[in-house]
Amino acid sequence: MARLTSRFLVDLILRRTQAAGGFAAVLAKGDEHSGTILIQCSDRGRPGPLLERRFSADGHYIWEAVGQTDPDDDEARANYQDRRRSADPDLWIVELDIADAPRLVAEWAALT
Repeated sequence: MARLTSRFLVDLILRRTQAAGGFAAVLAKGDEHSGTILIQCSDRGRPGPLLERRFSADGHYIWEAVGQTDPDDDEARANYQDRRRSADPDLWIVELDIADAPRLVAEWAALT
């Protein structure tokens, strides 16, 4: 089975967020084909979890909460993103501001 490119998935997430009435933006572009995707979730400006697309043990992609445990700690959130970006320059960082972003990301991922 062919795998979808990172760029395609980022574009899908952007379009679906905007179609659902939310805000979405790419904060950092990664590798078009195989870059890891990190999503910064918020709901009406209130920070939510950071989600990263990773391989599971069974070889499928999953979305996993990563980074600090306190979403209100802006400095820890920024530091985590900076560390990930410096360790992986192919990393995409996408911001979503929409109600229940983690649930929506999981639903959209199930479509791919």
